[in-house]
Amino acid sequence: MSPIKNLNHKDGIEKLKSLVSDIMVCLFCTDLKIDDGATCRPMTALKVCDQGNIWFFSEKDSDKNKAIAADQQVQLFFSHPGKSSYLVVNGEATIILDKEKNDELWTPIAKIWFKEGKHDPSITVIKVTPTRAYYWDTDSNQMINFLKVVASVVTGKNLVSGTQGALNV
Repeated sequence: MSPIKNLNHKDGIEKLKSLVSDIMVCLFCTDLKIDDGATCRPMTALKVCDQGNIWFFSEKDSDKNKAIAADQQVQLFFSHPGKSSYLVVNGEATIILDKEKNDELWTPIAKIWFKEGKHDPSITVIKVTPTRAYYWDTDSNQMINFLKVVASVVTGKNLVSGTQGALNV
């Protein structure tokens, strides 16, 4: 088992920033009481700010925005199997209409979904404020970890090292 290393405040935010910027795409889940998987969709995280909020673009009339308007509780599942990095975030989502925030977060890739660019009238920004987060992260890349797993089988000792813990932002 990996040692537990809970991270608080600045250290927690820095780890959150590192994991989210490395993984980027998560399953963004709403309607948590239903819990049937159909209310989860892949979303790209645009940024983690210095306060630990995670930012996304979304379409104004999307089912996701309607679900957030009804219940702000969300879960985000980030996974990078190649690096054995994982993160689950429970939080409260807020829908924001702010042209300055659109400008700050804009990336040319977003034009795939918002044809009129960063001034598309259908753009909203979602801010997820984490209430709880937990991570699992190994110390090596996939090839090194594979070799460590093979060596672990041969020696009978777990040689794969990493950390896990709560992120309190």
